[in-house]
Amino acid sequence: MNSIYLIKEKNGMKKDYSLLLSMMDYARLTTIQEVENLPVEMLDYRCHDEANSIGMLLAHFDAVEKIYQALTFEQLTDDEIEAYATDLEPALSLGSKAAERIKGNSVEYYLENLQRTRKATIEQFKKLDEAWLYEETDWWYGEKGNNFFKWFHVFEDEINHRGQIRMIKKLYVKENQPTTVE
Repeated sequence: MNSIYLIKEKNGMKKDYSLLLSMMDYARLTTIQEVENLPVEMLDYRCHDEANSIGMLLAHFDAVEKIYQALTFEQLTDDEIEAYATDLEPALSLGSKAAERIKGNSVEYYLENLQRTRKATIEQFKKLDEAWLYEETDWWYGEKGNNFFKWFHVFEDEINHRGQIRMIKKLYVKENQPTTVE
């Protein structure tokens, strides 16, 4: 049985990667279910000037996964990481520049990018031994972090922003409902 609700070993993956990927897969499935078939107008909708759009958030998910690929899979210098992060802007940080540049794309565009990036993540997971997940490095605020936590954060960030997507959809529908005159 291959249910999305089973966190267990997956085809060809080592056990701990399977568990991590099971959670990542469920988070992504629920994101896809929230956005599939949305029109460009809804993907680009922002409820105010400081708000994110759904399209911006989908681009952000992709940028976050890409920066974590660089941070964890590659042995890059701080300068190389910084340069790569700059290439991922404005999707990585969001904000007004993202609002200006991330728009006009279909949901298929965003989902294809997410799928391509996830495929690269899975291919890399298959190459690594499980000890890699537990390697500790200096991380946030002078604390240590391991690769397992870093990849947990990738899908945790997506889950967090998916709540935003749900709110944006509700606001869009409310704002675009036809008014009735009595």
